[in-house]
Amino acid sequence: MPSTSSLFSTYASITTSLMLFKTIANQLLQLIPQQVQTLIYSKLEYFFRRPISSDELTLIIEDKDSYNHNELFVASQLFLGTKITPVIGRIRVEKVPKQKRLALTIDNGQEIEDVFEETKVKWNLIPAKTDERGHTTENQHIELIFDRKDKEKVLNSYLMYVLNIAKTMQEQDKVAKLHTVDCQRASWKQIILEHPATFDTLAMDHKLKREILEDLERFLKRREFYKRVGKAWKRGYLLYGPPGTGKSTLVAAMANYLNFDIYDFELSSVNSNDELRKYLLATGNRSILVIEDIDCSIDMQNRDKDEKVTKDKFTLSGLLNFIDGLWSSCGDERIIIFTTNHKDRLDQALLRPGRMDMHIHLSYCTTEAFNILALNYLGIHKNNKELYIEIENSLEKYQVTPAEVAEELMKSEDVDIALEGLLKFIKGKKLKPDEQVEIKDGCQKPKEQKTEKKNVKKIVNPGRMGVRKPFFV
Repeated sequence: MPSTSSLFSTYASITTSLMLFKTIANQLLQLIPQQVQTLIYSKLEYFFRRPISSDELTLIIEDKDSYNHNELFVASQLFLGTKITPVIGRIRVEKVPKQKRLALTIDNGQEIEDVFEETKVKWNLIPAKTDERGHTTENQHIELIFDRKDKEKVLNSYLMYVLNIAKTMQEQDKVAKLHTVDCQRASWKQIILEHPATFDTLAMDHKLKREILEDLERFLKRREFYKRVGKAWKRGYLLYGPPGTGKSTLVAAMANYLNFDIYDFELSSVNSNDELRKYLLATGNRSILVIEDIDCSIDMQNRDKDEKVTKDKFTLSGLLNFIDGLWSSCGDERIIIFTTNHKDRLDQALLRPGRMDMHIHLSYCTTEAFNILALNYLGIHKNNKELYIEIENSLEKYQVTPAEVAEELMKSEDVDIALEGLLKFIKGKKLKPDEQVEIKDGCQKPKEQKTEKKNVKKIVNPGRMGVRKPFFV
């Protein structure tokens, strides 16, 4: 047996060697760039995470690819939420408005085992890794580990089973969301769509409302028809008319009726056709892509200019190519909506069938629209009161938008006071073109019109206040 002195001598020798090795290693590390060090550490961590078996095969399911989110990654997260057992140490849970149940999923580093037709598999959720500067060195991903001999069954049967389970869960818990551009991350961010608009409360003539609903229903039922005729399953709507006539409200009503997500796309945030393509390909199926005030968003007459167009420039042609070009087939059951206050300013290329299939004119408030607003805001149905009838007659003569009528009706809970204020407001508005005549020397002559300023980009109206109005307000 070695003596105590020899043991201390050996210990001192080993300690000295380790300190020398550490000093040399630190000096060598100073010569290696930080990014290379991070890469080496991540590879070593991955290598030593578990014993390597030649009989095992590992599938890497990443969060997203170069253009959009990986459908299988999202489906796997939903599926794993149904497989949580008491042995799982950490669980992520969330509940968003309108969702019917809690959303459960495993936390990073947790492992779940599953059995499918006597095939055993293991799932691991691996978090994203970043360097000291915050740059991503490894994307978030899920590892699916199984016996190599079960490869065909997992790829052809098990993963399809996972996708089908997740699809059923998504349909049961589907709530419409509003997506907006996140310029910092060059991606979409989302919130629950809380807009209360419905076709029942929409201030619109019944005939036009029925035409829109029938067109939407026909579109939803025609999956096989579009496939048979060789067209992308999409539909385009152009909403045009003066400010305050309900274009944004109609979009929200359509989304609530269909339970579709809305992608509110601000073209001013796009700098190139490549960037445009990246955003649009990241939109999901069963969705509505909305571009408001399309005439103000891009140079609508730029297609025929002789200026040199580079690949890093956003062009109208790039937008048109996505609407009905080859890229338009990258997705199903999609609706594209353009809104404008000035249809006459649009390039005719945007208006042809196949791009904007249905043109919907939303004009000034009619008597039928007023009846709906009176019921919504005052709880009264059409009646024969002299004041009510006078308002209906005045609406046929004056240019008053539904938004202006709604704003006046909100000023008092007393029905008579609200209607009197509305009538006074209407008579202070501009007459419609066919009413703009005056009697002079026994003859009808057009009234003189004041010249309007042409450089005004936005018209202030109730509900907008001079700025772009988001759907969730």
